[in-house]
Amino acid sequence: MRKFLAFLPVVLMIAAAGPAPAAPLAEGAKADMIVVAKAERTLTLMRKGAPLKSYRVALGGEPVGPKRQQGDRRTPEGTYRIDYRNPKSRFHLSLHISYPSRQDRRAAKKRGVSPGGDIMIHGLPNGYGWIGIAHRVVDWTDGCIALTDEEIEELWRAVPNGTPIEIKP
Repeated sequence: MRKFLAFLPVVLMIAAAGPAPAAPLAEGAKADMIVVAKAERTLTLMRKGAPLKSYRVALGGEPVGPKRQQGDRRTPEGTYRIDYRNPKSRFHLSLHISYPSRQDRRAAKKRGVSPGGDIMIHGLPNGYGWIGIAHRVVDWTDGCIALTDEEIEELWRAVPNGTPIEIKP
């Protein structure tokens, strides 16, 4: 969040010149899989193996490599699930990712560290929705996957709890 606020002047300039938003998902469309490609900074909603829609995202402030411990600001890599949603998040809506897995916990325990948790797909900090797509200029989260407020609203409707999410390097 601090990194996000530090880039606010640059973000404001880009927000003023941003492109029009992508076409919305079809009414009632439901995803059965989410694929995040960290290197490409994309999140793609899938249905029966075919892409429904892709979004550009911001990641954790240290995006290269898998999450190894609490506070490393990395976005996890692996296969997880959307296990619950938070409509009263300090960010505009959030979908919780089931990190850490048993394997993540074992690996962290071997290193003598906490694996961390509370990894979400979320919108912008409450009150900052006006920034829109400009938030993507920098990876600013503490390990989460960030979208615009409009995009997280669309995901909220299209992604049921239990949906698998594959996060690739």
